[in-house]
Order: sequence, then structure tokens, then C-alpha cells
Amino acid sequence: MRYMGLDYGSRTVGVAISDMLLCTAQPKEIIRRKEENKLRKTLARIEELIVEYGVTEIVLGLPVNMDTTVGERAQMALLFKEKLERRTGLPVHMLDERLTTVEADEIMDELGIRGRDRKDHVDMIAAELILQDYLDNVVNKTQSDKN
Repeated sequence: MRYMGLDYGSRTVGVAISDMLLCTAQPKEIIRRKEENKLRKTLARIEELIVEYGVTEIVLGLPVNMDTTVGERAQMALLFKEKLERRTGLPVHMLDERLTTVEADEIMDELGIRGRDRKDHVDMIAAELILQDYLDNVVNKTQSDKN
């Protein structure tokens, strides 16, 4: 059993995958598309990764506004959630992703990632942070509460 974390953007989707024990998230790749509404190839690639890694659940970042209102980006993510559920048949959990991009930028600063390389890593790192937050605060918290 593994979970997949996704950071959905207007032209990219950052992907992270959990380990089999659901303890850690690892960044995997960035899926790029030329147009925001062209999702067929993006969804097909996500399905390939689901099969390759044996993913059983998906965690998708929900970019709510800082005042917790649901703006246009969050609405797009919710529509993407519906498409993912229909296409994959897997449960898709939404996770508030506020400040994950800021945190990803801080991580890249610490790692010395500069220039164009930053753009190539930010979505993947954000997906990792989204998934790790879900694993830490939902999955593993629920398991420890049972014990």
C-alpha cells in the first residue's frame, strides 16, 4: 500500500509517493502540459504511476486562500479531484496546502538550488510536503490513536 501526493498547478503537477509503511514521502516527478485544461496525458501518466508504485490512495493539495476562502485555484483543484476519482477509482483526499510553496522555496535555498533548477523542483517538493503532512497528521496520527 502506498499513497500518492499531488501538487496541481496550471501547467504542472508535482508528484510524490509514500514508502510502503506510509511513513515518508519521496518526490518523484513533475508532469507538464502545454495548456491548463488539457488533462488527458496528465491523467494517463498519473494512472501509470499508480500501477507502477501500487498506489491505493491519493492526496491532492487544496490551495485555499490565506483567509481560508476557496478561490479559483482551489476550485480548479476540486474539479481535478473529481476527474482523478472518476478516472482512477481511488479515494482522493484534499489537504490544505497553504504555504507549501514557501516551504519548498526555503528547502531549495537550504539545498543551494538556484535559477531554472528551482522551477524544475518546486512542484515536486510541494507534492512531497503535501503528502508528508498528510502521512504525519492523518495516517500516522490515526494509527497511533488506535494504539
